[in-house]
Amino acid sequence: MDPAAAAPPARTGISLRQLLMSLGEPLVELQAAPAGLDVEIRQVELLDPEDEPAASPGALVLAIGARGRAAFPALRAAGRDGAAAVAVKLDAPGQVAALSETAVEAGVALLSVRRDARWEQVDAMARAALEDAPSGGGGEAGGEQDLFALAQTTAVLTGGIVSIEDTTTRVLAYSRAGDSDEVDDLRRLSILGWQSPEEYLARLREWGVFQRLRASDEVIHIDSHPELGIRRRLAVAIRSGERQLGIIWVQEGSTALTEHADQVLVGAARVAALHLVRRRRELSADLTLTRTLAAGLLDGTTGPQPLASHLGLDAARPAAVLGFSYGGGEAAASELTRAEVSNLISVHTAARHRSALVVQADLRTYVLLPQLPRSIDLGTLRGWGQEISEAASRHLGLVLRGSVGCIVSGLGEVPESRREADRILDAMVRVGVATTVAALPDIQAEVLISELLALLGAHPELRDPRLTALVTHDSRSQGQLAESVLAYLDAFGDVRAAAAELHVHPNTLRYRLRRAEELTGLDLSRPDQRLLAMLQLRLAAGG
Repeated sequence: MDPAAAAPPARTGISLRQLLMSLGEPLVELQAAPAGLDVEIRQVELLDPEDEPAASPGALVLAIGARGRAAFPALRAAGRDGAAAVAVKLDAPGQVAALSETAVEAGVALLSVRRDARWEQVDAMARAALEDAPSGGGGEAGGEQDLFALAQTTAVLTGGIVSIEDTTTRVLAYSRAGDSDEVDDLRRLSILGWQSPEEYLARLREWGVFQRLRASDEVIHIDSHPELGIRRRLAVAIRSGERQLGIIWVQEGSTALTEHADQVLVGAARVAALHLVRRRRELSADLTLTRTLAAGLLDGTTGPQPLASHLGLDAARPAAVLGFSYGGGEAAASELTRAEVSNLISVHTAARHRSALVVQADLRTYVLLPQLPRSIDLGTLRGWGQEISEAASRHLGLVLRGSVGCIVSGLGEVPESRREADRILDAMVRVGVATTVAALPDIQAEVLISELLALLGAHPELRDPRLTALVTHDSRSQGQLAESVLAYLDAFGDVRAAAAELHVHPNTLRYRLRRAEELTGLDLSRPDQRLLAMLQLRLAAGG
C-alpha cells in the first residue's frame, strides 16, 4: 500500500484569530502580533526548559517553565525557525513591554498565559481548536459557504430555486439557477439587491405570509401571481427553539417541484438553524476578541498593532477616548442599567463615527475613537459626549458624567487619552463639577485640586497634624470648628459671607475661628497655612 494513500487528510491549520476566539480570556491574552491575526497555526509544540530552543514552521510554541525574561531564547528561536506564536507565563506585568518588543523583532506572535492556568489545559484546548480545522486542500469552510452548499442541495432535492434569508429579509445564500428564464422578478431583485424589494414584501405581509412563518414550523405555500411577476413558491421558518433565525424560500421554475419538496424543506430548515447558530457564536467570539484587544489597548497592556490588524484600522490616524460614569456612583448601577447605558452609548457613537468601539472597564464605559479626521477638535467630541449624557437623562433617567480625553496622534498613544479621561471623571467625583461633560481645558483647576487631594489622601505624612487634630476634636465633641474654618477660607476671609453660608451670626464664626487657632496653633493670617488648611479640610469633608 502506498503510505501516502493511507495518510490522514492534511489539515490547513487555523489562523491566530481563530485560536484566540477558541482560547480567549481568561486563559490567554494577546500581547503582540507583528504578522497580523491571519497568520496560520498548523500545530502545537511543547518547549521544555531543558530542551534547546527550537520550533517548526507554523507552530504555536508553549514555552513551559520559561517564565518572563527566560522566554527570550524561545521567542528568538521561534522567529528563526518560522513559528507562528509563542505562549509564555509572566512573572510580573512589567515584563510585557520587553517581551513584546522581542516578539516583534522576531516576527512571532506573543501570547501570555494566566499564571494559574495549567499548561496541559492550554495544550488540550489549542489542539482541540486545530482538530476543528477543515480537512483537505485548503478550501475555506465557514457559515457562508455552508449555507450556499445547503441552498444548492435543497434546490436539487426540491427541483426549485432556493434562497436563504435572515429575519430582516437579507439574502444570506442562494442556489444556482440553470436557466435565467426560470427566475421570477422577486427572486432576481432579491439576489441583485441582497434583500427582498419592499413592494413585494408588502404583498407578502398583506397575504399573511410572515405572520404564518412566525407562528408555525410548517411549510407555507404561496400561489403564483403572474400579474406581479411572482411564481409559485414554498417558505419555511428557520428556528432555534422558539426563536426565528431566518426563512428558506423555494421558487418553482419551469418544472413542478418534487413530490417530497415539503419534507426536504423541513429538513433543510433544521440544518440551516445549526449553521446560523454557529455563525452567531462566531460573531460573538469575534466581538469578544475585538473588545479584549480594545480593552488591552486602553490600559496599555496590548499594543496598537493587534487591534489595527484585526479591524483593518490605520494606526497612524488621530484617536481619542471618551469616558462615562454614573452620577450615582459606578458600583450602584445594576447589570441591566450598565447594559442599557452601553447600548445607548454604542448607538450614539456609531451614528457619529463608524469605527467607534465601546468597552466596559473598571465599572466605567469607554468609547475608543480610532482613525478620527485630522480636523476634529475637542469641542466636537465634547458635543458627542453631551448628546449621550442628555440621552441617558432623557431615556434612562440617569445622570451620566462624561469626559473627553486628549486627541492623540495614533493608536499607540491611546492609553494617554484614556488616562486623561479618567483624570477628569475622578475630579468630577472628588471635588464636584457643575458640567456633566468636560475636556481637560474646561476644568483644569478642578482636576489639579482633585489630584492634590488624592495625594494627601494617599500620604498621611504630607498632612498637617494640627488640622488632623481639629477634625478629630470635632468628631468627638460634635463640633463645627473645621467646617467653619473651611467656610471662612472658601469665602476668601469674608466673615459675613461665610457666616451666611453657615447660617450663623458673624460673631459666632469669629469665635469659632479663634477657638480653632487656639486648639491647633494655626495662624490663619499666613497664606501658606491657609492654603494647606483649605486642601486638607476639603479632604476631610469628602472633597
